[in-house]
Amino acid sequence: MAAVHEEEVLVVPRAVFERAGVFQGFSADTASYLPLLLDPANTCWRPRGSVEEDPSFKQLIPYCVLSSRGDDGVCRFLAYTRGGGQGEARLRSKRSVGIGGHIASTDGEHGDDASYDSGMRRELDEEITIGGGWTARCVGLINDDATPVGSVHLGIVHVIDLERPDVSSREADLVDCVFATLEELLADRDRFETWSQITLDALAAGRLA
Repeated sequence: MAAVHEEEVLVVPRAVFERAGVFQGFSADTASYLPLLLDPANTCWRPRGSVEEDPSFKQLIPYCVLSSRGDDGVCRFLAYTRGGGQGEARLRSKRSVGIGGHIASTDGEHGDDASYDSGMRRELDEEITIGGGWTARCVGLINDDATPVGSVHLGIVHVIDLERPDVSSREADLVDCVFATLEELLADRDRFETWSQITLDALAAGRLA
């Protein structure tokens, strides 16, 4: 029987992250982190199964927050529920404001910013359909070493500014998609996964410029 190929994902040694400076929660200082974290001299591809429980590596995860400003001038953000079939069992049934996932070796051979950007766009295309134009801006990073899933991942936060709030799910396990104001999302904060709670708090503090 032929061996089943295991997905290889983009990681950096935790020592590289520590060199840039470990933080807990949200950091808007992308200039200090991204050149180091996306330098192919520091990144490598590892089988996903071997790093899911290994905090000596950080898996780099794009975390895309979809935003639409209405005619009333108010920004609304896409929120959804992770269904029971989502790949990361530790996040199932949680609400989320982030779309994204692992960067795979099929996204680019070099493990650089081009590989990362290709993987981010692939994840968006796989999970949702966006009607109308959009632009992306990188606004910060999320680190949460207080949880098992957070200890092996590092989030890179992007705000996706939409021309209009026209988004639909392409995944059976991405459900209950709605656009809501920050106030509405904060009122339901306890139902959200930790990264989304960190993101919502950063939004409330005006840190996602």
